[in-house]
Amino acid sequence: MKDVAVPQNQRATAGRDQPVDEVKNEAPTKAIEKDKEAEKRPSIIRRHPLATLLIILALVALSVAGYFIWLVYFHPYEATDDAFIDARSFSVAAKVSGYVSDIPVSDNQHLDAGAVIAKIDPRDYQIALDQARSQVDVAKAAISSAEAQIAAAAAAIDEAKAQLTAAEAALQYAQDENDRQQQLVKSGAGSQQAAQQAASTFRQNQASTAQARASVTSAIKNKTAAEAQRASAVASLHQAEAQVEAAEQNLSYTTITAAQPGRVVKLSGSKGQYVQAGQAVSMFVPDEIWVTANFKETQLTDMRPGQPVEVTIDAYPDHVLGGRVDSVQPGSGTAFSLLPAENATGNYVKVTQRVPVKIVVDSWPKDVAIGPGMSVVPKVTVRPRN
Repeated sequence: MKDVAVPQNQRATAGRDQPVDEVKNEAPTKAIEKDKEAEKRPSIIRRHPLATLLIILALVALSVAGYFIWLVYFHPYEATDDAFIDARSFSVAAKVSGYVSDIPVSDNQHLDAGAVIAKIDPRDYQIALDQARSQVDVAKAAISSAEAQIAAAAAAIDEAKAQLTAAEAALQYAQDENDRQQQLVKSGAGSQQAAQQAASTFRQNQASTAQARASVTSAIKNKTAAEAQRASAVASLHQAEAQVEAAEQNLSYTTITAAQPGRVVKLSGSKGQYVQAGQAVSMFVPDEIWVTANFKETQLTDMRPGQPVEVTIDAYPDHVLGGRVDSVQPGSGTAFSLLPAENATGNYVKVTQRVPVKIVVDSWPKDVAIGPGMSVVPKVTVRPRN
């Protein structure tokens, strides 16, 4: 049978004429039918297997590339922001007291070794030096006088010894003559007067001999005393020479100079100011500076001296400097602090310690001011790139 065409207006009228229950039941039925059709359709992986495979391969490739990027550009480095420029800065102090006569430098000025930082009025110390030199002359004169006395005593000793020799010879003759006269008296051939005269002469020669011996002893003692005076004069000379050296040193201390190349910082001395011995007139920062980086102890596993370092200065980020690890401190920073931690007391909480690492920079920039305490960020290559 042929289908009979129904006018559109009639179909619309027919739809409106359907019962309300039939219209409500059609919607759930259509949804159920759509779900069944969706369940029967294949998954997107089955429908697009090639595209799915390519996506998986792309993800794997990205993961491998990310791993190698991390391995090459991030993993070989250890960095820290707990780092600063360090130096053995010290205070420049006066070693003698006096009025400052001149300050030929200015704040933050760079000085070479031996350059004058300050001068103290040297007149008092020049007077002390002149006095010490005069004491040297006095001691030398005393030595000359003692040496002359020694020579005179030596001559007196020789004279006394000669007199002693003559006295001993006369004594021997008088003794022999006395013995002969006494024998003659006993035998009746000699006179009593001659015997008495011989005995008297013998006793006189004995006295003369004793006096000669005493003269020799006195001359020897005089020489010993002269030698002692000379030794005292020599000691006085050494003392005077030491005083001259001390006076020369004090005079040289009136000129305060730089012991090594560096910069004058916090200049506090002023012309006309009275400074005491030991009083600081400025701070001094040597040219030898380095980086002290406080790395965590867990970052030191592969860190060794000699490894290359890239240093960035916070104040001048456009200056990226090259350097190397010089040394690693054998101990944490807290172990050498004024009040080190006592882990054996109280409750213990493990905290990752930091260890100072000294980094030497190859060449510091000359166009900017760099000094101790400035923050830097070092990046150490703990393993070389493959």
